[in-house]
Amino acid sequence: MNSTPPTLPVLTGQLATALLQQGLRLVTAESCTGGMIAAACTDLAGSSAWFERGFVTYSNDAKMELLGVEERLLRRAGAVCEGVARAMAQGALAHAKAQVAVAVTGVAGPTGGSPAKPVGTVWFGFALPGQVVTEKCWFAGDRAAVRDATVQHALTRLVQLLTPQTQPAA
Repeated sequence: MNSTPPTLPVLTGQLATALLQQGLRLVTAESCTGGMIAAACTDLAGSSAWFERGFVTYSNDAKMELLGVEERLLRRAGAVCEGVARAMAQGALAHAKAQVAVAVTGVAGPTGGSPAKPVGTVWFGFALPGQVVTEKCWFAGDRAAVRDATVQHALTRLVQLLTPQTQPAA
């Protein structure tokens, strides 16, 4: 079995297929990746048929102003937490003509980590019709490796969440 992850062009192709088959459009809300997910999506020719827009909300002010993330949430929990990832995904949907959103907020490093949120900690928010899924990951490596792994994971999970799983016959 091949354990090599699919390349970004393969993942974006799979994502495009899943979104187009369901008549859905995607919006991104990115902090630690600074637009890398949107860039990976729009590298694919024809992405205008399924990619609606991307928000790069690196600062807390941008998260509040562009996505409606509540200041008290940011003050209480910090930008790298489940609640902010969820709020970013929901805010992106509220401010776009899309039905699917992915949001990422994390500590890419090399500084900014803490014992509770070490460098490599990333929270993801995936908003899909009828559900919001959040998850926390930790990625090893330097800043570039953390950001690349975040993009890879975001696209992989979107494909998984959008692709119906075949159920075995009873």
